[in-house]
Amino acid sequence: MQGIDDPASQRGIIPRAFEHIFESVSVAENTKFLVHASYLEIYNEDIRDLLAKDTKNKLEIKEHPERGIYVQGLSMHPVHNVAECERVMARGWKNRSTGATLMNSDSSRSHSIFTINMEMVKIDAEGEEHIRAGKLNLVDLAGSERQAKTGATGERLKEATKINLSLSALGNVISALVDGKSTHIPYRDSKLTRLLQDSLGGNTKTLMIACLSPADNNYEETLSTLRYANRAKNIKNKPKINEDPKDALLRQYQEEIEKLKAMLTGQVPIPTSEYTDHTREIESEKQRLQQEYEDKMAEMRIKYEKEQKSNVKLQEDIDKLQTQYQNKISHVQDKFQGDGAAMENVVPVEGGSNENIVVQSDADGYHSSTLLAIRDQSDALERLQELQNIMVGGERANDMELKEKRKKKKQLAEKKEETAFRCYCKDGR
Repeated sequence: MQGIDDPASQRGIIPRAFEHIFESVSVAENTKFLVHASYLEIYNEDIRDLLAKDTKNKLEIKEHPERGIYVQGLSMHPVHNVAECERVMARGWKNRSTGATLMNSDSSRSHSIFTINMEMVKIDAEGEEHIRAGKLNLVDLAGSERQAKTGATGERLKEATKINLSLSALGNVISALVDGKSTHIPYRDSKLTRLLQDSLGGNTKTLMIACLSPADNNYEETLSTLRYANRAKNIKNKPKINEDPKDALLRQYQEEIEKLKAMLTGQVPIPTSEYTDHTREIESEKQRLQQEYEDKMAEMRIKYEKEQKSNVKLQEDIDKLQTQYQNKISHVQDKFQGDGAAMENVVPVEGGSNENIVVQSDADGYHSSTLLAIRDQSDALERLQELQNIMVGGERANDMELKEKRKKKKQLAEKKEETAFRCYCKDGR
């Protein structure tokens, strides 16, 4: 999927996709784009955010009547160019679950999904704005394994079992979609198929790339993989453009920009008291929880002294109690500070611009994690500049050389597609 950087001809699908996206963005006229990247893995049927501070934290799949399937709490990072996308991917790649088997010293023990979410606003001839949204799911599936060949035991065997089960569930979904007669598509059989529900049978185009082995002792696996990919190729969808989605983050940012401009011009007052009030409430709740914690700690010590239980057991229960109240205090901060507190769980990508504008998904859509209280005009101006700089598009709209290069690439791709189709038709006869 990633390939190698040198020579350039050996680059993988993912870096080529990055280049294609941002070339298209840079030459677009009268159009602005909002591009975010997210990276998750499915390890032993647990979903993890590879860009979060705690990559072991388990996330849940949710469904919304308008948004569809999403991962609650998954962070999305703004990206402006190919280099920033590669930095995001490199950071997530380091956090992936890998392990050694007899067939691969650095075997992937999980499926991963790198998603690029794009929103665009285009101004028509009448001066009206139209928003469109879409996403590109780059899915790296862990390969199916035979225990006799990999020599997997213990934890490695458990990982291989989960991988094979999810791939089997994916195969069943693909078969049901291709069949056309199935009244039920088993998307809920695994986390993988649930997350890829929109990518397989929804408003989408799907492409599968199969990795094959040239070795003769892997003949059966190669044949099975080809059959698997052939079924995926036969999925027929009719995607349509997502016009003016209700949960578009771009629309939220535009509304916030207008509010900030109104604050700076004095049309709207700056809410200076909101931050102070929240601080007092947080401190009051912290003091109440601290007192409750100390009372329970004293009660626990008395109880253990009477029952003459071991000091080891006492210390274990004290540690549990302490962890419990630390979590309660953390929830208090989340309750009053909202998305601002959630920012603590997100690790900024080094070297990227607008590092602090990270969004996280919830039932109401995507929300920025830096919407803290605006206390004065300098805060409002800083936030306004952040939001304006996060959008990209049209930087090379007048670069005729780049446009000609893209035109030739497209013509070459169409020619290759036509040649491949002719060969396919000839072999079919």
